Amino acid sequence: MKTKVSRRRFLQTGTAAVGGLVAAGSIQLKAEPSEFTTRKVPPGDRLRFGIIGVGMQGSGLLANAVSLPGMECVAAADLYDGRHTLAKEITGNPSLFTTRDYRKILDRKDIDCIIAAVPDHWHRKIVVDACDAGKDVYIEKPMSHTVSDGFDMVEAARRNNRIVMVGSQRVSSTLCAKARQMYQNGAIGEVSMIELTLGRNDPTGAWQYPPPPDLSPQTLDWDTWLDGAPKIPFDPYRFARWRCWKEYGTGVAGDLMVHLISGMLFTLGWNEVPRSASSLGGIFRWKDGRNMPDLHTVLFDYHGIPVYVRLGLGTETQELARFMGPKGILDLGEFSLRYAPQPGIDLAPSYYAAGFPSSMRAEYEAQWYAQNAPKPGKEPLYDEVVFRGHDYDDMKPHLLAFFEAVKTRKPVVEDAVFGNHAAIACHMANESYFRQKTVFWDETSRTIKS
Repeated sequence: MKTKVSRRRFLQTGTAAVGGLVAAGSIQLKAEPSEFTTRKVPPGDRLRFGIIGVGMQGSGLLANAVSLPGMECVAAADLYDGRHTLAKEITGNPSLFTTRDYRKILDRKDIDCIIAAVPDHWHRKIVVDACDAGKDVYIEKPMSHTVSDGFDMVEAARRNNRIVMVGSQRVSSTLCAKARQMYQNGAIGEVSMIELTLGRNDPTGAWQYPPPPDLSPQTLDWDTWLDGAPKIPFDPYRFARWRCWKEYGTGVAGDLMVHLISGMLFTLGWNEVPRSASSLGGIFRWKDGRNMPDLHTVLFDYHGIPVYVRLGLGTETQELARFMGPKGILDLGEFSLRYAPQPGIDLAPSYYAAGFPSSMRAEYEAQWYAQNAPKPGKEPLYDEVVFRGHDYDDMKPHLLAFFEAVKTRKPVVEDAVFGNHAAIACHMANESYFRQKTVFWDETSRTIKS
C-alpha cells in the first residue's frame, strides 16, 4: 500500500526550511506511546468499523485507521463507484463489502463504529442515523452544515448514549497539548487577545480539484448526492469542488477556520460560542462561479476577549494561532510552538524623563536603578523557546482517541457539544459575511441574530 502524502506533509517538506523558526532554544516533543498502538490484539477483540465517504479525506482516514492494531474495515459506502474500488485497494481486501447506500452499513450488527467523511450537507443525516442505529461516529469537520443541524446531532448522541467525535485533529496534536499546558501554568498570564490565520495560494488549496475522469450519472448517484440541495443537472465540478458553494459546504470557515477555532478552544480550556462575529471578505481571486468567499476576515467576541481570524485563498501563509498575554506570547503553528516570554517591566529608566531638568533627571535615574536593578539569579527572561512536534500528521492520534473511546466508553475532548460550539462560530462568521452586518448568538433561541 502506498503511503498517502497529505497536503500538509507536502508543504512541510517543501517549505519548512524556508519558514522554519529560529530561537535560542529548541525542544523536541515526543508523544507518549499509547497502549492501544502497541498491544497485541486477539482475533476476537478486533474493532470493526465501516466508512462512509472514501474521497480525498476519507481515503486518508481509512488508510490511517486500518494501519492501527486491532482495527478492521468491513464495509465502505460512497455514491461514486470509483471509490468502492479505492476502498478495496486501501484495505487490501478485494472482497470488501461496498455500497452506494450507507444505511446498509448502519444495519449491520457486526460494525462497532462509523467513520464519515462526506460533504457538509450530509453530516446531520448520517450522524443522526448512525446514532439511532447504535453506532459511535467519527464525523469530519465542521460538525454541521447549519446551526439547527448541529443541535440535532448533539441530541442524537445524547439520546442514544453514543460517542460522536469531530475530525478537527488539531486537538490531538502534541503541540496543542503543550500549548494548553503552558497556558494553564500561567506562561502568558491571562489571555487578552488572540490572532488566528491561515492562507493558501494554489488551485488545490482553493478546492480546484480535478473530477474523476469517469465521473458520470452512471458512476455517481447524482440526485441522491444533492439530497436537500436545489436540484440541478449533473455537474462534476460541483461534486469535486463542493466547498465552493454554500448549498453543500461552509467555505473557508468550515474548512480552515474550524481547525483554528477548535485548537483555540482546546488550548484555553473553553467550550462555548462567541458572543458576536463581524466579517469582511469577498471573492477576489477565484472567480469560478463559487458563492463562498475566498478571503474571509472575522472579529469574534469571546466573553470580551477579541479573537481576530484571517483566512485567504490568495496568499500562502502558515497556520498560526497567537495567544497574547502580559507575561508572553504563544505562537502555535503547524510544525512548532514558539514561546516568547516578556518581562512586562521597564528595562531602563523611562524616556519620559528626557523632559525633566538635568538635575531632576539624574536624581530620578539614580533612584530608578537603586529600586529596579535586577538581582543576581532573578534576571528577567528574554529568550524564546521553540517546541517541535514528533510528527506533524496528527490524523492518526486523533483516530486513536476515537477508537479508544469506542472500546473504553471514556469521553472524548472533541465531542458533539465541543464540535457544535466550534461549528457555530463558523456559521456566525458566514452569516455575518452574507448579511453584511455584525451577528450575535442568542442562547435562548439557539439562533444567530443581527
